[in-house]
Amino acid sequence: MLGSCKGIAHEGTNQPTSIIEAFTPTTPAMAAAWAADEYDADKRYRGMLLLANAPFGGERVYVEMYTKASADEDPAVRAAAIRGLALHGSPEHVPLILRQFDDENRTLRWECARALQRLHNREAIPALLTHMGEKTEDESLVRAACADAMGQYAEPRVLDGLTAALGDRDLSVNDAALRSLRTLTGQDYGDDLREWVAWKKRTTDLFAARRGYIYPVFYRDKTWLETLIPLWVPPNEIAAAPAGMNASSVATEPAPEPSVPAQTSESQQDTGGDTRNN
Repeated sequence: MLGSCKGIAHEGTNQPTSIIEAFTPTTPAMAAAWAADEYDADKRYRGMLLLANAPFGGERVYVEMYTKASADEDPAVRAAAIRGLALHGSPEHVPLILRQFDDENRTLRWECARALQRLHNREAIPALLTHMGEKTEDESLVRAACADAMGQYAEPRVLDGLTAALGDRDLSVNDAALRSLRTLTGQDYGDDLREWVAWKKRTTDLFAARRGYIYPVFYRDKTWLETLIPLWVPPNEIAAAPAGMNASSVATEPAPEPSVPAQTSESQQDTGGDTRNN
């Protein structure tokens, strides 16, 4: 069992635990010092996450820090580093993310899957297919995140994997697979696997009606604490195309519904996704 620590905040913020903390945020210098603390994994985790979620978190020095920390001995630190690469990295960082994708820590795997939604690199396809399958991935949140990531890759093997995912026992995986099938094909046969298979057999150009891919984002309402802070707005993401994806593939239609609204596993509800207890 791994040691305890505050968990990863849901996309975009490390939530304050008191009114005092909310009005006295950690300074950038302090966050950087924590992220580099070789003796305290908790501080590395907190500092890394603060930097990753900061507006200036994409500066080169910090991206290099995420890159190095992606191999940290602590899974929570690695997860925070993957978050940083997801938000500020590029397709060349995908191999680093893939190295962590088979980790036993389920939240780290979830962060990897979500990072691959935001970084476009075909090297990720085999791993995404593997972690989208029930027989090879036991965490449904990871399978669903992989299914969402697949919407950016117009390949027959991807369609095969997505149609198979329509038969997953978890509804969130079914929904994510259907979203990606709609994006890739422009068709909508719902969760009818036979109709999808029949359509593939009679169709010459499977991707002729392809839509642009926009990665799903986290959205949440204010927490009870935030309702006490005047003018506080939850730092929700803005949907966009993945880094490295051809601009011509960007959707012109409205962004899809957020795929991770208050939809968290029990272990993440109180900690914001604590990697240390998974």
